[in-house]
Amino acid sequence: MSKADNMLAILWLLKSRRRMTAKQLAEELEVHIRTVYRCIDALCISGVPIVPEMGRDGGYSIPDSIKLEPLFFDADEQKALLQAATFAREAGYPSEAALSRAVAKIKRYSNPQQLERMERHETSLDVIQPPTDPSLISLLVEIESCIDLQSSLEINYKSGYDGVINKRTVDPYGLVHWKSKWYAVGYCHLRGEIRSFRVDRMSDTLRTDNKFHRPFPFSAGEFLLGSLLSESGSELDDHLISLHIRGTPHALDDLCGHWLLGHALVERTADSAHFRLDELKLYTQVPYYLLSFGGRYELRSPRN
Repeated sequence: MSKADNMLAILWLLKSRRRMTAKQLAEELEVHIRTVYRCIDALCISGVPIVPEMGRDGGYSIPDSIKLEPLFFDADEQKALLQAATFAREAGYPSEAALSRAVAKIKRYSNPQQLERMERHETSLDVIQPPTDPSLISLLVEIESCIDLQSSLEINYKSGYDGVINKRTVDPYGLVHWKSKWYAVGYCHLRGEIRSFRVDRMSDTLRTDNKFHRPFPFSAGEFLLGSLLSESGSELDDHLISLHIRGTPHALDDLCGHWLLGHALVERTADSAHFRLDELKLYTQVPYYLLSFGGRYELRSPRN
C-alpha cells in the first residue's frame, strides 16, 4: 500500500480499537515497524492527536473525544456502501476491482463486532439481474476513460439485431445502465447530433487524439429516457390518444410507476388512471405490458 493508505489504515485501526502497539500495527498491516513509526509521525505532524503511552500495557491511542467524531463511515453509511456495491456488481460495474478493494478496506480496519454486523448486512440483500457479458467490462472501462479524458472514440456499431455495421466517431458524454443494458450517450459525428448507443452492439473501439468539451449541464440518463418517450413539445395534444384504465389500487400503482406510462399520466384517482400517449406507443408497446396484469384492471377507453 502507499504511504497515504498506511496512514489511513493506522488511523482507522486506532479509532476502532482501544490501544495498539507499533508491533501490532505492523503485523496487522503487514509492513515493517519503521513504516509504522514514519506514518504515525506524519499523522501527528498533520494534526491528528495520537497519544503514545509507555510501559507494559502501552501503545498508541486516540482520545475518546476524537473517536466520537464521524471521521469515518458510521454503521448506516457502511451498510449503504456495502449494499450499493452489491447493486453495482450485479449491473456489471466496470470498476469492480477497485470497488472490491474499497469494501475490503472497510472490513479490514473494523473491529470484530463491526465486521460481524457488516457481513450480516451484506448478505441480507440480493439483486437478481441477467448475467453480464464479461466482454463488456473492457468496453465500459474504455468508454469511461474517454469520458474522463474527453477524448473521442471510434467504434464499429451495429444498428438493431440485423443492422449493418458502420464506423462511428463518438464524443461520449456519459454511461447509463437501464433495464439490464448499458448505453453510451454522446455526440455522433456521423449523424451530427447527440445519440445513444447500446454498448453490447459496439466493437473495435479506438480512442482518438481528438478532444471535445462535454456540455454542461447534461444528463445522459435524462437524454436516454427522453429519446424513448414522445418528443417533448413536438406533438399537439390533438395527436395524443387518451387511455382510461380502471383497476385495483396496487395494479394502478404499478401502471403509474412504469417508465412510459408514468410520464404519460394525466390524472390518477383511487380506482382509475388517465394517460395520454401517441398512437404508435399506445398500440405497439402498452398492450404487452397490460397483458401481464391479467384481470386486475378494466380498459375503459379507447375501445378499439
